[in-house]
Amino acid sequence: MFSMEYFIIAVFCKIDELLKAITVSQKVRAKGFAPALSDSEVITMEIVAEYRGIETDIGIWRYFREHWQAWFPKLKSRTTFVRQAANLLQYKAILQQKLAQQLGALNDDLHLIDGVPIPLCYLCRASRCRSFADIADYGYCAAKDMHYYGFHGHVLISGSGVITQFALTPANGNEREALWDLVSNIHGFLIGDKGYLSQPLKQELQTFAVGLQTALRSNMHDSRPRWWVRLIVRVRRLIETVIGQLVARFHLDKVWARDIWHLSSRLNRKILAHTLCFWLNRHSLHPLQFEDLVVS
Repeated sequence: MFSMEYFIIAVFCKIDELLKAITVSQKVRAKGFAPALSDSEVITMEIVAEYRGIETDIGIWRYFREHWQAWFPKLKSRTTFVRQAANLLQYKAILQQKLAQQLGALNDDLHLIDGVPIPLCYLCRASRCRSFADIADYGYCAAKDMHYYGFHGHVLISGSGVITQFALTPANGNEREALWDLVSNIHGFLIGDKGYLSQPLKQELQTFAVGLQTALRSNMHDSRPRWWVRLIVRVRRLIETVIGQLVARFHLDKVWARDIWHLSSRLNRKILAHTLCFWLNRHSLHPLQFEDLVVS
């Protein structure tokens, strides 16, 4: 359990340690002056704000200007902060992968995959929406019985609950095709929902040492032992928990961006924030219980 002060310190120390390690051979900026606010400070501000449920760039900037200006004295204009944060989008993804590696998530013998709708707007407003016209599309979420216009996020987690991969496609993107972008570095069992039900896909994945397991449709005969089917159903609740956190605490399903550059930066920081919270809580009996990670 951390106080907010120690939480900020812990986040900064880990981010600064990892960022220095990955930028030894490749600097963030090839030329020009270094920004007044360090990159580690910017990413720390983003992660702390995401944990607190602050989902907009201007909200993050205002929160630290009003409450933590003494800790971040070189925080200047909002536009400078937002631009610097967006420019770090690829480093936030690299940091998240480094944390996942340290947590042993990539070597896990069990992974789970599921999707999450990321709507720009619902069907009644879709014809008037001009955002992301070249990459967003119409889609349907069966879990919510919802037609919408926007994107679909694909989340892959380890058996311990650490996010190992994330991909973004148009709302009508094929889940099975997106799967290949996520499973290149894993092995063992992969549990998915009925959207991944495909015998050819299962056979192809077996050649890469990945055993796909899904629930079957009601009109299909299941030859697997009943205890195994019940186990799959129970284990799948883990990814529902993770996606629930990404939506409820980190607002993954909200799009406060007008271009793919800023949207990618926002998504990367949310995935990184979730993974870092897990890392800070890793010695707990329930590392996915983030509510008590910081005391008010």
